[in-house]
Amino acid sequence: MKNVIQIANDHLKELEDEAIFVMREVAAQFEKKVILFSGGKDSIVLVHLARKAFWPAKMPFSLLHIDTSHNFEETLKFRDNLAKELGVELIVRYVKDSIAQGKAVEETGINASRNKAQSITLLDAIEELQVDVAVGGGRRDEEKARAKERFFSYRNEFGQWDPKNQRPELWNIFNGYKNFGEHIRVFPISNWTELDVWQYIMSERIRLPKLYYTHRRKIFQRNGVFLAWAPFMQLKTTERVFEANVRCRTIGDITCTGVTISKAENLEEIVTEIAATRITERGGRYDDKRSEAAMEDRKKEGYF
Repeated sequence: MKNVIQIANDHLKELEDEAIFVMREVAAQFEKKVILFSGGKDSIVLVHLARKAFWPAKMPFSLLHIDTSHNFEETLKFRDNLAKELGVELIVRYVKDSIAQGKAVEETGINASRNKAQSITLLDAIEELQVDVAVGGGRRDEEKARAKERFFSYRNEFGQWDPKNQRPELWNIFNGYKNFGEHIRVFPISNWTELDVWQYIMSERIRLPKLYYTHRRKIFQRNGVFLAWAPFMQLKTTERVFEANVRCRTIGDITCTGVTISKAENLEEIVTEIAATRITERGGRYDDKRSEAAMEDRKKEGYF
């Protein structure tokens, strides 16, 4: 007999209402608005919320993706299909272009990744497109640096984040004031947990890339993290590639996205798995293991 998943719909409705309120505040206060879209579950939920917030009108956001050229092919295909289905503008900027222009340096070695270089490409895109506000899917439960974020996160003229220089948000009053050259990042689902996200996806029947469900993939293990193998990844002499049934809990660049050994084939099984796990969502993100303050350092430089 299968477990029956009980979903607290009142709780999800409160979170949805809060996120929609924040998105409508964004629409009211800013002109050039983008959703930072990675093709991951949180950014997909953001798009779903934006559609609901402004239905039947078209949502007033473009989708901005910073592509490392080391992304999962399934994610890119889902991204393109979703933008086409919704009829929204999809803007893609490439880290490889920043490297070619000498603005970013290609990492070398076993742990090489373009993940950190995304900050440079993102800030260049924000300046080029004259973006006033970038809406992201960051949540406070993910990581201690993100727990310091407000809904409206002020960024200075260099795109940098100072956790000590953020504005109070009493009585749901959001201050979007900025000077020329500055911008605001907004995180409508800040108060959601990973379990909230999955329960909402199940409740709303939101489509996701198949990477989130169990599938057969070539992987290897490094420093306690299972990583998907790709031809451009270097292996240590002690590492071996093998096949296993895995799924992703969070999706980003292949070089830093950990996978989970799992047999979860549907949303009900994923929710049951997440509710029982003792490992945090970002416990499988290899880029967070570079240092104790890896995420905070990247955010101060302009990262998502």
